[in-house]
Amino acid sequence: MEKAIIGKKVGMTQIFDADGKVIPVTVIEAGPCTVVQKKTEEKDGYNAVQLGYGDVPERKLTKPELGHLKKAGEARKKTLKEFKLDNCDALNVGDEVKADVFAEGDRVDVTGISKGHGYQGVVKRHGAARLKETHGTGPVHRHAGSMGSGTDPSRIFKGKIGAGQMGNEQVTVLNLDVVKVDPELGVIAVRGAIPGPKGGIVFLRNSVINVKEKGAAAGISNNPQKASGRNPQKASARNK
Repeated sequence: MEKAIIGKKVGMTQIFDADGKVIPVTVIEAGPCTVVQKKTEEKDGYNAVQLGYGDVPERKLTKPELGHLKKAGEARKKTLKEFKLDNCDALNVGDEVKADVFAEGDRVDVTGISKGHGYQGVVKRHGAARLKETHGTGPVHRHAGSMGSGTDPSRIFKGKIGAGQMGNEQVTVLNLDVVKVDPELGVIAVRGAIPGPKGGIVFLRNSVINVKEKGAAAGISNNPQKASGRNPQKASARNK
């Protein structure tokens, strides 16, 4: 069953498991979200639901936004996001999605807008090397240097590193573990770091990566020839 929810990044902390090991987690205030719109194969060509998150005063919405949201009842939501789910039939316009839609042990993909770092040079943005600061270099220690290719092709190819806007782009972190879910507080704790500043909007959904459990003898070959190549003494001892 596919699941999705919109939330807000609260910050990072740590949780101790049953063995006393420290787990770094990011706390997400997930939901409650309202199903604002439902798209079907017959009408729109695909199945999806649009979730709304974050209450906002009616005076801060435009008339088209109000008309769109009034179809879902009294919901006045600031953030809207569409999710293509395989179980869209189970959701209807006006339904509420809360943090308990996820459970401990689930694996999720988290999408957010990374922190913006403004306009940066090639050294900070791409990790380019500095020029030497000895005689003859000139005042160009952090410049990108020559990038042209001469007469042919007489241009710079796309993708060449250079100065520009750093950060402030959509980033998705895949396959994170849900460590803890608190339905009363509406909070989900996810192992590891996720993009964006504190208070940033994030989107959670089931991970697209299928994790297969490894067997007890995974990675160990039963072929005696391969075993003898690794350690002839152990291989000869097994074959006796």
